[in-house]
Amino acid sequence: MDSKVIPFTERSPALTKDRILDAAEALFMAQGFEATSLRELTTAASVNLAAVNYHFGSKEELFETVLRRRLDPMNQARLDLLTHFERESAPGPASCEKILTALFVPALRLARDPARGGSNFLRLLGRAYADPAPFIRQFLSDQYAAMIARFKAAFGRALPSLPPRELSWRLHFMMGALSYTLAGTDALRMIEELAPGEGANDELLLRRLAPFLLGGLTAPLPELSEVTRALERDGPHARS
Repeated sequence: MDSKVIPFTERSPALTKDRILDAAEALFMAQGFEATSLRELTTAASVNLAAVNYHFGSKEELFETVLRRRLDPMNQARLDLLTHFERESAPGPASCEKILTALFVPALRLARDPARGGSNFLRLLGRAYADPAPFIRQFLSDQYAAMIARFKAAFGRALPSLPPRELSWRLHFMMGALSYTLAGTDALRMIEELAPGEGANDELLLRRLAPFLLGGLTAPLPELSEVTRALERDGPHARS
């Protein structure tokens, strides 16, 4: 079988674009954005550099498109489910459990569906949230600000006694824990050691993570003065 690279003008543009996206998704998941070269990408997709430039313009735009084609449908499903739960609970607020369900169930459905990237895409998403590249952080912040605001408002109604600043911190920690778990790094290896067979199962991972996140979101407000005194007494700069 001839394995030479076929010029992109001889192929269906839609098929070529999908092939580039599929190859990029796999490489970015395995290696991260910075470590993936355009040469590796064109080789994996069996296209030339002109095809990548034609369809995406740059490596950064390609990465954004890789995320957008999976995240947009998943996040719309999250919003639809949240709206459903809010209507069910009206006139009261949806519970934290229901809001977390709206956040997690679409991700679980994606994890079970290889045609939409499956568990590999969830790991890519975890990598993206942890990636230090400024353009990735800016893209995620700008692209999904409306969705995040909807969920923050829902949690705020479910936890009316929680000050907005404290809620923001807890949601920040929640997304950090979710990203770390999905990124497929030390967390997965640790879980595999503790429970063989579960480390590669994203559904089981998320089901284990959800009660932990719920506990953090609904924990009583800390007495910050007591925490501060404890840190001063026991922290790394404590006097001997």
